[in-house]
Amino acid sequence: MNKFLKFIALGTAASLMALSFAACSGGETASSNPGGSSDGAYDGPTLDLVTDGTLTMGTNAYFPPFEYYEGGEIVGVDAALMQAIAEKLGLELEIVDMEFDSLSEALTGGSIDVIAAGFTRDPKREEQMDFTNDYFTAKQTILVRSDSGYTSKEDLEDKKIGGQTSTTGLSTCAMELTAEENIIGYGNGSLAVEALLGGEVDAVIIDNNPAQEYYTQHSDELTLIEDQFAEEQYAMGVKKGNTDLLNAINDALDELKADGTFDEIIAEYIK
Repeated sequence: MNKFLKFIALGTAASLMALSFAACSGGETASSNPGGSSDGAYDGPTLDLVTDGTLTMGTNAYFPPFEYYEGGEIVGVDAALMQAIAEKLGLELEIVDMEFDSLSEALTGGSIDVIAAGFTRDPKREEQMDFTNDYFTAKQTILVRSDSGYTSKEDLEDKKIGGQTSTTGLSTCAMELTAEENIIGYGNGSLAVEALLGGEVDAVIIDNNPAQEYYTQHSDELTLIEDQFAEEQYAMGVKKGNTDLLNAINDALDELKADGTFDEIIAEYIK
């Protein structure tokens, strides 16, 4: 909770402080304590990277607890996990913060090496990129105002539903419940929640862990409607055909799960 409050208070300032990333229009970078070489542990093929020696991760840093600002640094599950993966590969990690709906284009355009952004494996996305092994199971959760009287997704039929643009919460879940003209996308989940509190939409659909964070901050004003949608799987996305990088990340992820580092990261950020 303290980390999330810091993120809300400092996110704007941190964005202004972040260095511009020349290859991504509108993107920002935040360093993440370079790991450097991991005692030469990685001995696989030379990796096809945007910048030699650097693993460039694209994300949208308004998705706590997976990515958010703490001071001038992007932290969270994905940031910590990718830092550990970079160290396994003997690489430095650079994190580029951009609009969520720009991530796929940045990856296919060669501006970033990997997407790590609480990113759900999805058939449409699989047409654009290759996915690593799954690393986290999530569900979409509905946020409504406490005085709404809504108790299930059926109550949202033909209602106005908000969420983060280009997420499965809107493209899949909201489309099941209401007409396309009633679905309103916002740049990040925080803006969608502000719209809900302001009466612009009747509900917000967002992944369960960020939903819990927003609910904790506004518990007097909001209600959660949980377990209304099927489970989803988070994975990292890499450019189509970049098989060596895909395999290297998968191998590193397997090692982090085996040695307990993965569980430590999850426990640090998800209570």
